[in-house]
Amino acid sequence: VQLQASGGGPVQAGGSLRLSCVASGLTFGNYDMGWFRQAPGKERALVVATQWGATNSYLTDSVKGRFTISRDNAKNTVYLQMNSLKPEDTAVYYCAVRNGGYYGSATSYTYWGQGTLVTVSS
Repeated sequence: VQLQASGGGPVQAGGSLRLSCVASGLTFGNYDMGWFRQAPGKERALVVATQWGATNSYLTDSVKGRFTISRDNAKNTVYLQMNSLKPEDTAVYYCAVRNGGYYGSATSYTYWGQGTLVTVSS
């Protein structure tokens, strides 16, 4: 199983980015997905999670109203649309696949992408 994340880069505060994560080696539509981020000196934390059928999603409070997760199971891809970016959003963003367990815990996620760096300047 491989997850390939892309779309990160430098952006000014208030700007937007869309991250993509392409999965291979698994039946993508059967799995719940999540995006985590890890800022320098901080623990990896859940940003947003979605169920396999994309019927429900969870967003951490700090990104509500700004970030949106979506998925295209036919393309084995999950997206993270990030709007109104703030300097505190600066982090390495990771996509991950969950097969059961609590969506909020990183230990519930079995497969991880390599991460893509988002840098938001003020």
